[in-house]
Amino acid sequence: MMRISTKGRYALRIMLDLAQHNDQGPVALREISERQNITPKYMESIMALLLRDNLVQSLRGKAGGYRLTRRPDQYPLYEILSTAEGGLAPVHCLAMDENECPIRQSCLTIPVWEGLHKVIEDYLSGLTIQTLLDQGATCV
Repeated sequence: MMRISTKGRYALRIMLDLAQHNDQGPVALREISERQNITPKYMESIMALLLRDNLVQSLRGKAGGYRLTRRPDQYPLYEILSTAEGGLAPVHCLAMDENECPIRQSCLTIPVWEGLHKVIEDYLSGLTIQTLLDQGATCV
């Protein structure tokens, strides 16, 4: 069964939370953790991924916290989920930078997996954090 893990779902919830509180300046990790019911330790590991891919910015100090690096409409869900999940390819051979599968040329199923991957990417790329905000999303 293909599933988005809790890490991916929580990454979306964190990004939504930041977007909802974007006008309040940097948001403390503790505040997000409490609102989203995610342990601070698990949040830190997700935030590290989001920071690495420049999806959020960290500000230090007494008034520090996290904030978005772009407007909510500039965050496709595909990008956020790919960051959190380490990719969204439905099969291992598509997850590699170059498909090094020894039977690639004769594989009769690869078009199915490529098509599925395209459908997933197209769908999630067409949705943004702003889309969810506009739909009144409170939990993902």
